[in-house]
Amino acid sequence: MARNIAAEILEGLEDAAAYLDGRPNGARVSTVNVADPVDVRAVRKSVGITQAEFSARYGIPLETLRKWERGTRSPEIAAQQYLRVIQKNPSLIAEMVESV
Repeated sequence: MARNIAAEILEGLEDAAAYLDGRPNGARVSTVNVADPVDVRAVRKSVGITQAEFSARYGIPLETLRKWERGTRSPEIAAQQYLRVIQKNPSLIAEMVESV
């Protein structure tokens, strides 16, 4: 089993190196525009709730949310995308989080 994992990791590294060298290898590449960071406070305020309520409703640790809003930490790409989805349809996302 360990040999299979090692072989898969090695294959992934070889694919990455080929991609970086500009050699076609069939790898799929996804990109996210990080030039437009999410304004976390604006997202929360657009929903119209407190930090504690936002934290509880969307499953984001309160201290993490506070750090994002203060600017002492930045949300990772996945968290930024999650926040964008919350901003577009806050009630649907809250409903989905509650049902999990």
